[in-house]
Amino acid sequence: MRAVALGGGRGLHASLSALRLITTEVTAVVTVADDGGSSGRLRRELGLLPPGDLRKALLALAGDTGSLWSTVFGHRFGGTGALAGHAVGNLVLAGLLEVLGDPVAVLDEVARMLDVRGRVLPMCTEPLDIEADVLGLDEDRTAVRRIRGQVAVATTPGRVQRIRLHTAGDPDGLPKACPEAVAAVREADVVLLGPGSWFTSVLPHLLVPELHEALVETAASRIVVLNLVPQAGETAGFSPEQHLQVLLQHAPRLRVDAVIADADSVSTPDRLRRAAAELGAGACLDRVAASGAPERHDPTALADSLRRALGRTRGT
Repeated sequence: MRAVALGGGRGLHASLSALRLITTEVTAVVTVADDGGSSGRLRRELGLLPPGDLRKALLALAGDTGSLWSTVFGHRFGGTGALAGHAVGNLVLAGLLEVLGDPVAVLDEVARMLDVRGRVLPMCTEPLDIEADVLGLDEDRTAVRRIRGQVAVATTPGRVQRIRLHTAGDPDGLPKACPEAVAAVREADVVLLGPGSWFTSVLPHLLVPELHEALVETAASRIVVLNLVPQAGETAGFSPEQHLQVLLQHAPRLRVDAVIADADSVSTPDRLRRAAAELGAGACLDRVAASGAPERHDPTALADSLRRALGRTRGT
């Protein structure tokens, strides 16, 4: 089974960790709009793709997650010097990007080094900027303010209404999808959206024209995995069904086959089922949170839920 997971950061790590329990044919398609931390520093200083989310996806699919190379790749430098806060893997990816130039070739090379079971691809081969319309940042609580940058959007105290993407430094530049990522979506048997930071890791994939068309037209089963808890700042106060409503707002042509949500995180199941139905989907309420960590998905439980959802969508 050819599976594609779209997202970034810890959310994508969760979906990849579950998918690798189901199939070895996994492709991660990763957002490239990060402008904070080590990734943001490397992006500003070198003009490269932000490597952090790409590194996390590679480690999620690494053959032996406890191997020396995996451990080193995820290690962060301490101290207060120029390297403080940088992950070794980010620096390796940055170096390879400067030497090879082609992000896809770089990721394939690192995948061989880490014995990755599957493939990691960038959403676009150039860094992107994200901007959002936000309510509640002024005395007039109905005034809409536009803010820019992934970190600013992810941490805003206001309420995000809508996001847009453009190529870095060019407000009029439409993002161009990585061709290999588009092909992976079109050829997949199942495509996962979420979990993850909704406005900065999940929805951006729907705003890249070629990738959007591939998601609309693919014959794959399309499954949305909802977050376990709202994210402070970005989706504070959002109900599970509101996540689906903003998904529909940003991609009204997208149809979905199943929506997976944690049964203990949904206070109004009927509302979620109605919101899922607007996308053409059935709602699958399972217990998928990790024991003792209600904000984190359990890979085995999520894999079991994915199997059940796929069985329903295929009528088996």
